[in-house]
Amino acid sequence: MAKDKKLVESITDMEQDFPQWYTDVVLKADLANYSSIKGCMIIRPYGYAIWELIQKTLDAKFKETGHENVYMPMLIPESLLQKEKDHVEGFAPEVAWVTHGGETELTERLCVRPTSETLFCDHYKDIIHSYRDLPKLYNQWCSVMRWEKTTRPFLRTMEFLWQEGHTAHATQEESEAETVKMLNVYADFCEKYLAIPVVKGQKTEKERFAGAKATYTIESLMHDGKALQSGTSHNFGDGFAKAFGIQYTDKDNKLQYVHQTSWGMTTRIIGAVIMVHGDNSGLVLPPAIAPVQVIIVPIAMQKGGVVEKANELKDRLSNFRVKVDDSDKSPGWKFSEYEMKGVPIRLEVGPKDIEKNQVVLARRDSGEKIIVSMDNLEEEVAKLLEDIQHSMLENARARRDSKTYVAKNMDEFEKIINETPGFIKAMWCGDQACEDKIKEMTGATSRCIPFEQEEISDTCVCCGKKAKHMVYWGRAY
Repeated sequence: MAKDKKLVESITDMEQDFPQWYTDVVLKADLANYSSIKGCMIIRPYGYAIWELIQKTLDAKFKETGHENVYMPMLIPESLLQKEKDHVEGFAPEVAWVTHGGETELTERLCVRPTSETLFCDHYKDIIHSYRDLPKLYNQWCSVMRWEKTTRPFLRTMEFLWQEGHTAHATQEESEAETVKMLNVYADFCEKYLAIPVVKGQKTEKERFAGAKATYTIESLMHDGKALQSGTSHNFGDGFAKAFGIQYTDKDNKLQYVHQTSWGMTTRIIGAVIMVHGDNSGLVLPPAIAPVQVIIVPIAMQKGGVVEKANELKDRLSNFRVKVDDSDKSPGWKFSEYEMKGVPIRLEVGPKDIEKNQVVLARRDSGEKIIVSMDNLEEEVAKLLEDIQHSMLENARARRDSKTYVAKNMDEFEKIINETPGFIKAMWCGDQACEDKIKEMTGATSRCIPFEQEEISDTCVCCGKKAKHMVYWGRAY
């Protein structure tokens, strides 16, 4: 890695102040900036390019599983929002309202969508009539607004980008299968493309989505030992259908209510990538979602043939996302700049390299430098990108596992959460009173009841009564 850190603005050491380190990386890697609207961010071209690659990959996966993209209005009439009581109560504190059109006061307030369940339900009641109309497998790419009190770029902003899947099915079994299937799509995406290992499981009743019968989640662990909910999938059962009157005639000519799901992933996943992989030199991007996979830096480019050779190599690497930096900045500055931006591979080529028919490849993840022949450059770059992607996942998994602990009583729980924060696996009786008490005492919340259960003990970590589940706990963003 570049030694001359003075060539670019330094960033705060993550061990000293992790939140400030995060903010420094977001701003100095040109991912986002603050806007004149408090709580809203400007996603800069480099940050948006990462989102586009995430969006492109997920969109293809959704279409492979039979989903179609649609678009719903941004505004929701208050009367429509009120139709599902639990849903309304869950979002009421975060809703932004439109009360005027120009200078005219509206006869009914319009909510700026915090999510689109009610809009999809209102549409479904008009288009679903028979079992032949099912299933409906829809997805929407859009922005939503939630009036957050405390914000941080990508992790929690008032307006953010996301996708929200909304599906309707004939039976509870079908909606449950859809809910789990889409959670697995998210988990697979996080591990294969973002190099982020996740824990899959079900949210407790307290933590489930407003109006849902069941909420499933993928949870990831950040560098500082805090958890991040990285994607959710909800089974609504027929609750929304009954509130909105969404019925169909089955094969026996009987009226039935549909069963629904929704699932979503947001731009906060970019925050996860930063906090799982970043280091004190800045961003570290997995090759699969890096806008630039290879940056070519000509050395001594004032000498004849160097820039020409750099551009020739760029043309040869056209199967990758590659860029040549032939600006008049010094090589050291460029090294630091692209380390800050997390570019997976830096390719250095100078007069001596040209003489020897070689280039130097520097890995962003480990800092390792290797010399390779120009003759088989394409194959070497492909192998190195694949190895970086794999190594980043394995390193993140090892780091997560090293910060995953077991607690059998509250003394152990409190000691772990205060001294070595991370995931805590502990047994739970299923009583919300214990869940509330754990949060009150430690600041930790239940992250999920994992699908892969373990029997750490037979008693609840909090009350000592008979345990029902093993739960992942942790402080979270």
